[in-house]
Amino acid sequence: MTTMAPRQRPPLDRWRFDELAGGAEKIWGLEAIAKVLGVSSSTARRWADLDDVPIYRPAGVGAYFALRSELIAWLRSK
Repeated sequence: MTTMAPRQRPPLDRWRFDELAGGAEKIWGLEAIAKVLGVSSSTARRWADLDDVPIYRPAGVGAYFALRSELIAWLRSK
């Protein structure tokens, strides 16, 4: 079985940069977070389980969210 490294990301192109840099600070839902990061929803869900990825799922809410500024800082640190 072949597995991909969980930290493997697509290159930052101008369209993905526009998704990341524009819009509201708080991003709600895995679909929206995945679109900003340029990955699938399932990949965003796997990354949310990692300790160093700034994707949150508050208890009792049931929805994931992320802060755009934290995602930018996290991507820059990689």
